[in-house]
Amino acid sequence: MEADAADLMQWIGDPAHRIIDVRSHERYRGENEPIDPVAGHIPGAVNAFYGNYLTPEGYFRPPGELRRSFQEILDGIPADQTAFYCGSGVTAALGILAMAHAGLNLPRLYAGSWSEWITDPERPVET
Repeated sequence: MEADAADLMQWIGDPAHRIIDVRSHERYRGENEPIDPVAGHIPGAVNAFYGNYLTPEGYFRPPGELRRSFQEILDGIPADQTAFYCGSGVTAALGILAMAHAGLNLPRLYAGSWSEWITDPERPVET
């Protein structure tokens, strides 16, 4: 399933939805933005760096471990009321796959991600 910028605009501040940013902590906080001209994140998004889904060898962590981590992040919010994003949509897809590996329902993908979000100055940005 996919989410678009209009969906996420409606989700900002809505406790029934969760927006998950899988970029590095530094990019999420707006401290380092090596690709896009605007730094920061979508307001209300939580940061869950995609690298934490993997072992040092590059495999997914065990399903139970991922499930516990995602359940903590979701805090009771259903997966279909959740959207993942990153810089351009690529590593966000890894988050969705990790959630499936954890045995949870599939969330949405905001494929446009940060690179699209910042193209409209009416969309809010948080650092």
